[in-house]
Amino acid sequence: MQNVLFEAFEQLLAARIEGAIAAGIYDKGLETIAADSMTIAERRLIYTHPVTGAQSHLLTIERRDRNAPMWLKDVQSLVRQDPRAKLMINGKSGRPAVMVPTRSIMLDDGSIQPRVSLIRPMDELRFEVRQLEETNWEEADEQAFVLAWNTEVASVPEFSTSMMHIVSGLLLPIWKLLPQDFCRVRRLQTDDGERIVGRVIAPDRLAGLCRNFGIDQTQVLTGDQAWTALVDGSSIVGLAGDMTLRRVRVMNEYRVELTGFTDGTRDWLRSIGLFSEMINWKLRFFVPTTDEGAGILSKLMQRHRLIDVARRS
Repeated sequence: MQNVLFEAFEQLLAARIEGAIAAGIYDKGLETIAADSMTIAERRLIYTHPVTGAQSHLLTIERRDRNAPMWLKDVQSLVRQDPRAKLMINGKSGRPAVMVPTRSIMLDDGSIQPRVSLIRPMDELRFEVRQLEETNWEEADEQAFVLAWNTEVASVPEFSTSMMHIVSGLLLPIWKLLPQDFCRVRRLQTDDGERIVGRVIAPDRLAGLCRNFGIDQTQVLTGDQAWTALVDGSSIVGLAGDMTLRRVRVMNEYRVELTGFTDGTRDWLRSIGLFSEMINWKLRFFVPTTDEGAGILSKLMQRHRLIDVARRS
């Protein structure tokens, strides 16, 4: 009975893992990135802890991978094993592919939408059946397919070079400033033996990360300059961590208010000189509009870097 239970559990676990892999959400834990070659093309300091001095860096890694195209004999074996497989050629680009059915998806209305997978020499494309009809993919005879497949395989270079970005070093204090999707930690070792552990940043999230840490700025304002822009009411100051400073009118007097703070930063904000008030049942923080204001803003900017100074409309 125990063996039967264990076998049933292993089958259920294997099914869950296969489903997660197919959906692209399977997390193996601390995975190692492997490549034929990895070198650091650029290293940028993005954060220094004010107490310990520990640093966080944004690394640009140049990686070199050996290409492994799918050979024609493997394609022919796949076609023999699956009678539903079809040989396809794109009428516009001339690229070949083997079309096989893949997992269907359920739409919001509960209907099932069948999909197909187009297996190519170096990648795989997936389409809904109705979308495929709007493309230039057409069924081809074997002779034309073999010629197109062998031609593309022969044109594949031995190695491919790509760039990847990873934030390494001290991660926990800046975790909320990093992209909140695909929060996976990876490790790698460069050609010169340096071992790196950090968060891989997707290319479409790189611009947002640079804005959070202010490293895409060509001009850096001092605390005094930012304070002057706030006090005269001409500008709004944005800080990393979705914090914003602006001049507001409260109880017939002008103040400089900080918004976007979190519950965990309340005590720290008070310790550097900000004061708080309950107004209409809401906690609000303000920077004193005295001679100490510029110094308090500078302390705030040491922990939450200046991102933007926008003119008020």
